[in-house]
Amino acid sequence: MPESCCDKNGKSEPYFFNIVTVASKFVDDHLSLVRNISTVLAVAGVITIATSIKLITRFGSPSEIPVRFIERTVSIRGRVRRVTDRGLEVEHVPVYVPIVSHLLTNRQPVAAPLDVRLAGVELTPQGQDWLAQRLRPEEAVWLRLIGRQGDCLHCLVSVSRGLLFSTCVNQEVLRLGLGRTAPLHGLDPRSRLYWKIHKRLLRSELKAERKGEGLWKEPSRSERLIHALRNNTVIMAIKRAWKWMWKGRDQ
Repeated sequence: MPESCCDKNGKSEPYFFNIVTVASKFVDDHLSLVRNISTVLAVAGVITIATSIKLITRFGSPSEIPVRFIERTVSIRGRVRRVTDRGLEVEHVPVYVPIVSHLLTNRQPVAAPLDVRLAGVELTPQGQDWLAQRLRPEEAVWLRLIGRQGDCLHCLVSVSRGLLFSTCVNQEVLRLGLGRTAPLHGLDPRSRLYWKIHKRLLRSELKAERKGEGLWKEPSRSERLIHALRNNTVIMAIKRAWKWMWKGRDQ
């Protein structure tokens, strides 16, 4: 049986009160050590949680992105590396967690840029030129993951405009008539999300068509007249006869 001690009034106290007293005194005497241990444990816990949910992982290929990210259309951050003939090359930038991100920076190798396509958009050559002017290298963008197709990602690409506003590049391309709407790869066509996004893109395309922007621009009256004359069968026959006459005269 453990011994008991007596308080000032002569009453006995259980032995475990001595243990609490000793522990409290140890904590008071070694407060900085306890704080450091707590900090280390907290950081280790954050690292474990962040790693398990891929919060601070740098993705270098679509196959590294968890399926649940795409199923939930999670948005990830990135920096534009260059504009390609089919979309963008974007370097993934993981979420920054104080202390944790700094500790893991040297552990993670330099990741290759992600091959990103504008979801629901078929780019025209003019659209590619516009993207190259609009999205300069190192431009920060947000990628809302819509689908994965082989080695490329289909995303809604957004650019921040201040603290509260952002521009969807997919919609902007369609609104300027620099592309056509296309099926949203990776989403079920029968789902509400598919039609919610698709309708938004169709509205942007319709605005360009109504205003005659980009590929929807109608030729002027003089351009239509020149085109009609060039393709008129009578005029073409006269041209051929004229060339034949000059050719016979040269001979």
